[in-house]
Order: sequence, then C-alpha cells, then structure tokens
Amino acid sequence: MIMVGWTLTRYLATRFALTILAVFGSIFALIYLVDFIEMLRRSSGLPTASPLLVAYLCLLRAPNVSEQVLPFAVLAGCMFAFVDLSRRLELVVARAAGVSVWQFLTPPALVVLVIGLLSIMVYNPLSAAAKEEADRIETNLFRGGRNLSDTSMWIRQRSVDGQAILRAEQSSDNGGRLSAVTIFVFHPDGSFQERVDAPSATLKPGFWELKGARIVSPDEEPQSHETYLLATYLTPEQVTQSFVAPDAVSFWRLPEVSRRTEQAGLDANRYRLRHQTLMARPLMLLAMLLIAAAFSLRFFRFGGVARTLAGGVIAGFVLYAATKLVGDLGGAGLLSAPLAAWTPAVLGTLLGALVLLNQEDG
Repeated sequence: MIMVGWTLTRYLATRFALTILAVFGSIFALIYLVDFIEMLRRSSGLPTASPLLVAYLCLLRAPNVSEQVLPFAVLAGCMFAFVDLSRRLELVVARAAGVSVWQFLTPPALVVLVIGLLSIMVYNPLSAAAKEEADRIETNLFRGGRNLSDTSMWIRQRSVDGQAILRAEQSSDNGGRLSAVTIFVFHPDGSFQERVDAPSATLKPGFWELKGARIVSPDEEPQSHETYLLATYLTPEQVTQSFVAPDAVSFWRLPEVSRRTEQAGLDANRYRLRHQTLMARPLMLLAMLLIAAAFSLRFFRFGGVARTLAGGVIAGFVLYAATKLVGDLGGAGLLSAPLAAWTPAVLGTLLGALVLLNQEDG
C-alpha cells in the first residue's frame, strides 16, 4: 500500500509539475514574442539598436512580466491536468481504489507550494536583476546613453534638521545628482522654514550640496549662496528607488529597502505591500489549484467541459481582480500591507475548499 501510495503521489506530482511548467513556458514565449516585435518597431530608427541587442533586451524584460501571470499559469495548468486525468479515466480508477479527492489533491498541492516558494526565493531575484539590467540598456538605447530618470520628480526626506520636500527636473549618476532643484524646508515642529532653488544638487554622505542656491524665507530677504548644505539620511540607492517600481526590487532586498526608505522619511508602504504579496504567493497558487479542482472535477459526471472550464477561468480572473483592488487599497494606505496581501489568498483558498467540500462530501 505504501509503494502504491508513493507511486501515485510521484505520478500526479510529475504530471501537474510538467503541465504547469509547459503553460508557463508558453506564456513566457508569447510575452517575449510580442515584446520583441514591439521593441523592434520602437527601435527601428536607432542605428545602435541591432536585432541581437533588441532580442537580448526583450529576454531580460520577459521574466518580470511573466512573473505577474504565474497564478494564471498555475490555474490553467491545473485545469488542463485535471481534465486530462479525467478524460483518461485515471481519476475514476483512483476513486474506485478508494482514493478521495483530498488524497489526490495532496501531490499537486505540494507541487504548487514548491513552485510558489521557488518563484519568490529564486525566480523573483533573477527577474528583478534582469529588469534592472534591461532598464539600463533601454535607457542607454533610447536616451542617447544618458542615465536620466523621469522629469518632475518629488522626494520627501527626514533628517536631523527636520523634514524637507525636494523637487527636481532630472536625476543622474544613479540618483547622486539632481538638476533644477527646488527644496521646501520645514522646522522640526512641521512649520515652514524656507524655500531653496538651485541649478543642481549633489548627494554627499549625510547631506545635499547645492551650488548657486537662492534662499527665500518668510522672515528674511532673499539670499544667494554659492554653496548650501542640507542634511539628509538618503543614499543614492534610495533616491533611485523612490522612483523604482516595487516589482523591480528583489524579494530578499525588500525588507531592507523598506526599512531604509522609511528611515529616510519616504513612503515605504508599497515595498511592504510587495513583500507581503510575495510571501502570500504560495497560498495564492494553492487557491488557484482548489479553484481549478472545483471546476474541473465535475465534467466527467455532468458534462459541459467548455462551460466548466470557462467558469474556472472567470473565477480566477475574479480572484485576480479582487487581489488588485485590495492591493490598491493597501498601496493607498487604507489597509495594512499584511491584510491587503493575504486576504485574497486566504479567501480564495477557503472558498475553493468550501466548494470542493460541497461537491465531494455533500
């Protein structure tokens, strides 16, 4: 009996793992192909954009995009695997041998949990590193080699002198230099102190160095200074990260990035939300498995394969939409990061298990 149980477990785990990986690989290839065609169109007038460079750039961009559709790959892969097992009557034979639905759900559940863990511990860091390199190549390709970020950027910082809000038209040197800078400085009690305008600001260890600064305060006449120093806790990495999407930061770096960002007075909520969302991913994949089982294990008794599969896809999209909605609320600070990240996964798992209990156990 133990040998039969292990054989069945290994067989089901292999089938589900291969099916999920095949679906994910197909989605990855489709994303790569579409992005490659679009990037060729965008770079058609650039002499430095060779097809080989564009192909490499798209290869670096594809992991980050495909990571976002991993739950749908698990949903589709599990549905295909269940349908194929039912079509071959293998699940019927397993049930006739006394194997319950919960017993043959155990191997695929272990598979999706392992996939979820590997996706956040291995695939996500590789995806983030690839995206960082892709952004660098794309910047050099489309902006003439200048390392500039988007214009009209805003940074809120906290230091020993109080809080300040910085506005800059451009940043360069990986966040170490700002151009066309305006700074609103506040006293430690929160009252306005002065406004500083300067053509440029260079980030030094522990302070900003502004050249040609003009200072305007409510109680004094405007003054001009050749050099103006403003204390800060920011590092060049934090300046850059204040404009970097959380999905471009590795799972392993998110806690440190969140802590240092918050220490510098910046909004770290989106990094905390991203970290919690990644931690909840294995449970979300398990929810997708249960949804797939709830909609794919019925057709061999009631018929209507297309209808039940469409129902499973719709249920998966509803769960995804709910995840995005709750995530937006969490990103806006209306919900705590753990609550916003874990609620959809927990509810999806509980609802999938409830439907299966109602179908299989009455």
